Formats: sequence, structure tokens, C-alpha cells
Amino acid sequence: MSAGSASLVVQPSDTAPAAHTSGACRLCGAGLKHTLVDLGKSPLCETFLSEQQIDQMEPFFPLHVLICDNCWLAQLKEYVAADGIFTDQYPYYSSYSTSWVAHAKAYCEMIAKRRSLAADAFVVELASNDGYLLQHFAPLGVPNILGVEPSANVAEEAARKGIPVLVDFFGKALAEKIVAEKGQADVVLGNNVLAHVPDLNDFFGGAVRLVKPDGVITFEFPHLETLLRENQFDTIYHEHFCYFSATAIAALAKRHGVVFVDVEELPTHGGSLRVYLAKSGTPSKAVVDMLAREEAAGFKTLAFYAGFDARVKRTKRKLLSFLIEAKEQGKKIVGYGAPGKGNTLLNYCGISTDFLDFTVDRNPHKHGRYTPGTHIPILPVEAIDDAKPDYILILPWNLRKEIVAQMRHVEAWGAKFVVPIPEATIIDPKE
Repeated sequence: MSAGSASLVVQPSDTAPAAHTSGACRLCGAGLKHTLVDLGKSPLCETFLSEQQIDQMEPFFPLHVLICDNCWLAQLKEYVAADGIFTDQYPYYSSYSTSWVAHAKAYCEMIAKRRSLAADAFVVELASNDGYLLQHFAPLGVPNILGVEPSANVAEEAARKGIPVLVDFFGKALAEKIVAEKGQADVVLGNNVLAHVPDLNDFFGGAVRLVKPDGVITFEFPHLETLLRENQFDTIYHEHFCYFSATAIAALAKRHGVVFVDVEELPTHGGSLRVYLAKSGTPSKAVVDMLAREEAAGFKTLAFYAGFDARVKRTKRKLLSFLIEAKEQGKKIVGYGAPGKGNTLLNYCGISTDFLDFTVDRNPHKHGRYTPGTHIPILPVEAIDDAKPDYILILPWNLRKEIVAQMRHVEAWGAKFVVPIPEATIIDPKE
């Protein structure tokens, strides 16, 4: 099926994963006993509220991350079932980040060249969102594409771009259906989806079934190493069931009988990995070196993970100290962005309208709504120009360069930006 004959196929919902609260590692099944960080309880980070809903009861769920001392996968202890998160009202649209779309385009150009993809190649993206990535393959002469996306509303946006999409949760059963109807894929990819998967073995097993014997699977995800080093605790939320290191990926590959053939370090999302997995081959020097680097750092010891919880608490105190002092001085503070990570930060730190008058977002689907738990109003970006705040707290700090460049005009009234991670830092737009 080519991009010129798009369709949106909604599969039966019986494939949606159920909640996993057994206390067993979702990769190797070992018992989970060791805390990495406990962020208390928080609402679902993408459940933006209407004005009527902010006067109603709101559910909060644990954000308690544990580390498996067998395969070294970091993961949430409890979570809501995936079909309670990735609904037909899912508000995240990838295309609203210019830099992320550019990153996706660069990936498509790279993988098409690296794999010598011809017109008959078949590419499948897992969690294809609004078509932000797959749209770039047809201009490269690779029209045979397919997206898999569980949230119907964002999948509809992809279909409007001419991209065929299956609306369903991916796993072994769906992989079998795709193989039966379309054959195996030359490339199976998933950018920032692996962390969102509750049944990790079913999902990865499906990817292995879907890819050709000489094909490749690629995943991108935030690297656990940078999460720990940079105090990126706000990337922990209920959509992210797992937090990966190269060490955990090696364990995943071994369990499923595939080869961890290559790895790249990326600057996206504060520091990510792009991993390549195949049914045959030899690990590259980059893989060997990274696994050795992680082992030398202590990734296979509990001592390496100790102390993160205390560092997170210090980061919280420093941000609150800045906000309290600024408000005591009569400063006006607003937010920029309403990302999932921002809602973890706001709820964990207890930041509401007592500190932020409002936040803004480029995504119009969030306008007129309120952040979960903290109930901060979300307005169009232009509201900053009207309010002329003294400080702008950048919640999607991984996009700070893009945001500062877009909003450099705020220097006209002396506004400054504040980045909360790894610790509260003031950025002057003049610099």
C-alpha cells in the first residue's frame, strides 16, 4: 500500500495490553525489590482537563520506579493499562515540534541510504502518531509504508497526509496479521515508543516476527545514563513504563535471539540512543564500547543507582527556592509548553497557579484546557506577548534552543527564560 492510497483501519480492541502490577520485571520476570526513585503520586500526564473537569475528582497513580537486579531494566512499579492512556483523545501530535520533524526527516534519509531501500521496500513504523516521520519516505522513492498507531485521533492526521495506518496496539498477534497480508518488512522502526510498552516481550517479539531475515529494527529512546546524570526525573510518567540502557537492550536482544548490531548516541530528548537490531550479524565496535562503558560505570551494580532519589529531591528544592524568591520579589512567571514531562515536574514539585499564571503551547488541541493535577490554564503562545512576564519556565527543556530562538523577542521587555533540568538555570535571550 503506498502513501497515495491512504487508509485508516481500526482493529478490534481486544489486543490492548492489560495493567501489569505483579511486581515482576517486565523483561526477565525476576522480582522487583530495589527503588530507583519514588515521585509519589501523579495524574496521567496527557489528561488535559476542561474547565468543568477541574472541579471534579481527579485520579492520581504511583510513580515509583524500580530497578531489576537481574537484567537491569528500570521500570514503573504500577501503571494504568495502556488503553487507558492511548485513547482516541490522545493530545500529543509530533508534528508541532519543528525540530522533531526535521530529526525524523533526517532519519528517513539516513536509513534509506544505509539500507539501500528501493521502491519495493516495505517500511513499518510502530507508534506512527500523526505521520510526522512516514511522510518523508515517499519523496525518497520508498512509497510502501505502514503506520501502527493506537490513538485514532492522531492516526487520522496521518491518513490525511496519505499515510496508511492500522489503529491498534502492536504485538505478536498484529505482526502475524501484517505479515499474512503484506509480507515482512525491510525496516521496522519505533521512535520514542519502546518506553511506552507495558508488555515488552510481546511488543519486541512482534517486531522480530515482522522484520525480514535480512531486515533491521531500529528504536530510539531516552538513555537511562543521561536521565540519571542530568536529573531528568520529569521524563518519568505513566506513559513511560520502562527506562532503557544499552545494557537492558542487550538483555532484550539476547532473550529474543537477535543481535544488537549497532548503536548511536543522539542529542534528542536530553540524550537518547538509537539502537539497531537484526536477526544476524555482529555487534559493531560502538555496541561493544558502549556496553563496556556502562559496565565500567556500574550499570550492573545496585550502587550505581543509589543516590538518584536524593539528587531529585535537591533539584526540586532548588527550583522551588527560585520560584518562591521570584514571587516574593513580585515577578510574573509563566510557562512555555504543556508536555508530559512538564506535568510530572509540576505535580512532583507542587507548582500550580501560585507560581505560574499560565502556560502556553503550540498545539491548539490543548488551548483552553488545564494541566492535570496542577490546573494551570493552557493558552496560545501569543498570550506571552500580552502578559509580558519576567520569567518564562521552559517545561519541554529538551527543546529549549528551538523555543528560545522562536521567542527571542521577549528580550524587548527584559524577560528571561528558566530551564528546570538538571537544575534551575536562568537563560538570557540576549546571550
